Amino acid sequence: MAASEPAQTLLAIESSCDETAAAVITRDLRILSNVVSTQAELHLRYGGVVPEIASRAHVERILPVIDQALKSADVTPDRLSAVAVVTQPGLVGSLLVGVTAAKALAMTLDIPLIDVNHVEAHLYACRIAAEKDVFPAVGLVVSGGHTHLFDCHSPVDFELIGATTDDAAGEAYDKVATILKLPYPGGPNIDKLAATGDPARHPLPRSYYHDDRLLFSFSGLKTAVLYLVEGHPPHRRDRHELTPEFTADVCASFQEAVTDVLVKKCDQALKVRHRKRLLVGGGVAANSRLRQKLQQIGNKRRVEVVIPPLTLCTDNAAMAAVAWERFARGSFAELDLDVTPGLMRKRPL
Repeated sequence: MAASEPAQTLLAIESSCDETAAAVITRDLRILSNVVSTQAELHLRYGGVVPEIASRAHVERILPVIDQALKSADVTPDRLSAVAVVTQPGLVGSLLVGVTAAKALAMTLDIPLIDVNHVEAHLYACRIAAEKDVFPAVGLVVSGGHTHLFDCHSPVDFELIGATTDDAAGEAYDKVATILKLPYPGGPNIDKLAATGDPARHPLPRSYYHDDRLLFSFSGLKTAVLYLVEGHPPHRRDRHELTPEFTADVCASFQEAVTDVLVKKCDQALKVRHRKRLLVGGGVAANSRLRQKLQQIGNKRRVEVVIPPLTLCTDNAAMAAVAWERFARGSFAELDLDVTPGLMRKRPL
């Protein structure tokens, strides 16, 4: 019996922020490897990502991470059918490191180069997790840098229908964690403490909650937490001590406000767009309270809610398997490919 043909494989590279990642994925979306080198310890003292530090770390880590991804997948470079790389949105210095590596590989191996949108890739992680077609659907991407709602017509046709007017939800988590003197990253720490606190203890604002527009705003919520902790200016006589009980109650109240708004806007988008499926991606999609409330709204409205496992919520390269969709359409990038730090609303195939 003749040996079967080896599966087509794609190398994906992700370096949009502070995670250096590479993955090898087959044409049928099997993840052969998914290597992530985190920089959390480098940015811990600053309470957030420092772009210059992030880009320098990517330079040091990109080649070892790619090498590890190939070795873990037991795939040699000559077996790759294409190389995909995230080109937008993100930190410009970080993006350039990944794009430079991808270009070098594509040129050396003489294989197609495919550009990937980081935000769209977060939602494509739902397709990987579901192991079935999940489009069309409403998609929510919620992370440290993004809070966006999309009408996902297909895997390669995303229409932006809602966004934050200021801070992203994940950014608000990190800033509130700083106010509460909790370690970076803020999301997991607030989520953990919120489980022991009273979500109704402190009434906090929910911007746009009663507004028909698909808009988010978390800046006012962040400021409300600041005043709750530090006291109202100019006298600040009502300042609170950060006791364990007080901190847990603030975490719970803050998290309840954020998740209330996120869930409400998803519900509105599903109604307006007449969709029966909700896709959720991004680092904040790992939040336990958000996952719980989204499933509740899904059950209530008889809508399928697809949220990837935690490893596919945070930044990783496996979600860039969306590149296979563009590969099938022959939509390849040129070697003069550049990065686009800002979010693009629409791009042609």
